[in-house]
Amino acid sequence: MKKTAVLICIITLAAMLCACGAEKTGENADSTPSVTASAEDGKNDDGSDSETGGSPTSAPSADDNGDGSDYVAKYELSNSNADAAAKRTYDYLCDTFGTCILSCQQESTWMGSPDYEMNYIEKTTGKLPAIRGLDFMNGDFDGVVKRSKEWHSKGGIVTICWHTGINGLGYQESLNDNPDFDKLLTEGTPEYNAMIENWDKAAAALQELRDAGVTVLWRPFHEFDGQWFWWGKGGAENFKKLWQMMYDRFTDEFDLTNLIWVLGYSGEVKDNWYPGDEYCDIIGSDTYDNSTNKKAWDRLLKVTDAGKPLAFHECGNVPSVEKFESDGCMWSWFMIWHTDYITGNNKTNLKNVYNSDKVITLDELPEL
Repeated sequence: MKKTAVLICIITLAAMLCACGAEKTGENADSTPSVTASAEDGKNDDGSDSETGGSPTSAPSADDNGDGSDYVAKYELSNSNADAAAKRTYDYLCDTFGTCILSCQQESTWMGSPDYEMNYIEKTTGKLPAIRGLDFMNGDFDGVVKRSKEWHSKGGIVTICWHTGINGLGYQESLNDNPDFDKLLTEGTPEYNAMIENWDKAAAALQELRDAGVTVLWRPFHEFDGQWFWWGKGGAENFKKLWQMMYDRFTDEFDLTNLIWVLGYSGEVKDNWYPGDEYCDIIGSDTYDNSTNKKAWDRLLKVTDAGKPLAFHECGNVPSVEKFESDGCMWSWFMIWHTDYITGNNKTNLKNVYNSDKVITLDELPEL
């Protein structure tokens, strides 16, 4: 990273008022967290369905033992028992939010190589993304675990979403399932048991990543307020119960101390869907309208006054860094969707974005 960019980042960071992980509060449409903001409503992912930049800051130093066990975090994760690697990663995301934007790319697994998108980006830009997006879709737990470990070994950050039906499988089931939420959320019913059996498969995979020291930006039930996926079809109150149920199960029963919970709204960012500060660490939105998602940014700022980082967790065509800046919404990261969404991207713009002093790529990440 260029020296001038480092200077810009240091100066900007000194002025930041990021209150990431601050006192836990509920949804508050009238309060504003200590970050600035903005997004446009978008189309659904797969076709259906955050300030001025700078350089990345150094990762917080390890503890005296050298293994991170005594690491003291700067910012508070929702899980007070989060492991040292998750704390360091969250601190880094909080420190860079508002000054830099991390690059992220969703993978596909059916284009001849799971690195199809990564190879394209490297060939086009000379860089690789800081964050790799993966999906447990179709029960690909072993494959996602393997590729997550490989990406982590390169020094990268991992984010995982999950297109799944209640019983498992993939994208079509995530759209077509239409559950009775009274039964689904009642312990002991066949519907509840089937859902929990599916969840526990994902939890076991996440445990394997925990044991390997891999922090996961975990983004389940994405675009919930769009209500096209089954997890949003029961309305806001049932969704909040569903989210809290998974959070508690994964945190308390499976001891998943490696998760940073990402609450992923659609481009609409509807009111009254927020499960609470104690149940998430990062909030975000996506859109496929080629905008900077400014309208959603503005709405996300009203969700909570806890100052959590904001993520642009899916887009089709990434705007220029200058456009993010002029709209006042430098997100914590942007993630371009896979296959045609990335290969159809403007090649000159993609190269400019990946080589911007204000965009963090894989080679610029500190050791986390």
